[in-house]
Amino acid sequence: MDHLVLTVIAADQPGLVERIAQCIAAQGGNWLDSRMSRMAGQFAGILRVAVPGEGYDALVKSLQDLAAQGIRVMVAGGGSEPALDGKSIQLDLVGNDRPGIVRDITRLLAEQGVNLERLHTEVLPAPMSGEPLFHAQALLAVPAGLALDALQARLETLADDLMVELKLDSDPR
Repeated sequence: MDHLVLTVIAADQPGLVERIAQCIAAQGGNWLDSRMSRMAGQFAGILRVAVPGEGYDALVKSLQDLAAQGIRVMVAGGGSEPALDGKSIQLDLVGNDRPGIVRDITRLLAEQGVNLERLHTEVLPAPMSGEPLFHAQALLAVPAGLALDALQARLETLADDLMVELKLDSDPR
């Protein structure tokens, strides 16, 4: 079985996921995992599928043919997962929303050699004031050589600058 990673975007409409699933099933493929969401009238997702070698080319063609229905699919061959030499850490962050907040947080993480494995962000109104609050939940792969207290200190310095609250959980499961 070959593995593919698909990125999908289209105007939100009923039956969209079923059309993608039909293409996969028609070639003997197996839908393994996915993350999908509707945002601003668009539907976007990323998914991983396994397909028998003999169905690979036909699956790629049928997914590309979905463009005629307004469904854009980008296909990438699956690679091997790199071994994690470190720890998985859950980061929860809440703060006043402002342009550049994701850039500032991810820059700090990248400077520390931390890999972002999963990220979920949203802006919601604050309970009392209604002001926009930025919320982020992330699963981080922290290198073995990076002390968690050092990462916490760097993030807290940034948190003070951004006026955010953050929590690191070294047991994200």
